[in-house]
Amino acid sequence: MLGEFMPFIGLIIFGNIENLILASQGVVSGVNPKILGGLSILIVILWLIIGTVATNVAMQYANIITFIGGLAIFLLGVKAVYDALKHMRSTRGSE
Repeated sequence: MLGEFMPFIGLIIFGNIENLILASQGVVSGVNPKILGGLSILIVILWLIIGTVATNVAMQYANIITFIGGLAIFLLGVKAVYDALKHMRSTRGSE
């Protein structure tokens, strides 16, 4: 059974990193941590359901899905670092 999901192992690993990036963006933006945590758990459950149902259909597109997912995660990471640096510069200037 685990062998079926091996083409998506990169997305599983990087998907967790994406959740951390989105959480850090929420913290930098000043979002309520309880709401952010609840929404994060809700989205993870949603993706689990979609992944469980759609894995057989998506298997033929695994390489494309992994590339697009990896690109999205990379772009979110760049944006998170940029926003964090911008926030640090703005708070450092106000001290």
